[in-house]
Amino acid sequence: MLDLQYICDHVEEVKRNCRNRGVDVDVDALVALRGERNGLITQIDELRHQQKQISAQIPKASGDARPALIEQGRALRERIQELQQRLEEIEARIREIHRRIPNMTHPDAPVGSDESASVEIRRWGTIPQFDFQPRDHVELAARHDLIDFEAGARVAGHGFYYLKNEAVLLELALVQYAIEKLRDENFVLHITPDLARDEILEGIGFHPRDDATQIYSIENSTLSLVATAEITLGGALKDQILDVEQLPLRWAGLSHCFRTEAGAHGRATRGIYRVHQFTKVEMFGFTAPTLEASDAFHHEILRIEEELFQGLGIPYRVIDTATGDLGAPAYRKFDLEAWMPGRGEGGAFGEVTSASNCTDYQARRLNIRCRTPGRKGTQFVHTLNGTAIAVSRALIAILENFQQADGSIVVPDVLRKWTGFDRIG
Repeated sequence: MLDLQYICDHVEEVKRNCRNRGVDVDVDALVALRGERNGLITQIDELRHQQKQISAQIPKASGDARPALIEQGRALRERIQELQQRLEEIEARIREIHRRIPNMTHPDAPVGSDESASVEIRRWGTIPQFDFQPRDHVELAARHDLIDFEAGARVAGHGFYYLKNEAVLLELALVQYAIEKLRDENFVLHITPDLARDEILEGIGFHPRDDATQIYSIENSTLSLVATAEITLGGALKDQILDVEQLPLRWAGLSHCFRTEAGAHGRATRGIYRVHQFTKVEMFGFTAPTLEASDAFHHEILRIEEELFQGLGIPYRVIDTATGDLGAPAYRKFDLEAWMPGRGEGGAFGEVTSASNCTDYQARRLNIRCRTPGRKGTQFVHTLNGTAIAVSRALIAILENFQQADGSIVVPDVLRKWTGFDRIG
């Protein structure tokens, strides 16, 4: 979250940022409530001082004066209790509004209400030109018995699926490919839990129990299934204090990801583009609390994402995400969109990775700080996250881009040492 004092000192700037992000939150009410809270604290402190003075007088008072002093003390105690209850109500309301205010936005991020305002930065690769009618990944998977949607629906419902045969080896190869790359980039590798406490999800920026949530929550518990290893990697250092010399920390996590994907439909979401469970390798960084440090790490994450898809030989474009599509924690976000020949009519780009600089927004909610030599106190670190490989969407791009006229699918060179074959079909 943003620092409350910063919000009060930059009210108009924060309100403009909320408008740019399409977030409806009453910043003025937050500032007013904070002022009321401060007044109540002052009033309670004064009444407690008076109560202490009266309590000190009672033992020394005469028999005639003592009942009046006791009555004054009782009245003060009741008034303090009333004000304390009001203070607790105000503080709960402050927390509610405060947590809904999004991060500030990088000045270069394109301003717009949705993804249509996002800006394409660059493209890489050549979009394949087929001398035949290309199939989408659903048709290709059926042809080669790679995905069983019917069994997934019978067992777990719509949006679940079984990978089969060569698709299983492709998933494992993609995971190994990403893990090897991140190990070479000096990331500390993790396999993370698939569950996390709700307070961890909230710290990262998710709202697990809201009506509109995309999170699967466990009934009669404070646990939810994670939507990304960003949750478990970021949450691992909750309430910790680091030495700034340790930073940046470069972490990578392999996990399953669970998302309700409520409302997803249409040809663009056909097959495994939007599903309720998939495997992902995620990057996460903790940096020194400066924009210079986190911006540098942000571009490093983007470089790694691009190199991974360049290695696969999949054409893509890089998108600077518009303010209305950033999500509350992100200061700036870059997406990679891979070319998918079976997407839409005649092919289209589809998101395969994202890379976000969240500055100190998540760290403030999770209370992750660092010490700097020669500087008093602690500061909140900056956190960043980025997709290395989200397997389901990478599979779509591979199947559709490398399909051949005879219906077979060529496996990218970089994956063959793990698959053991160079072609499906």
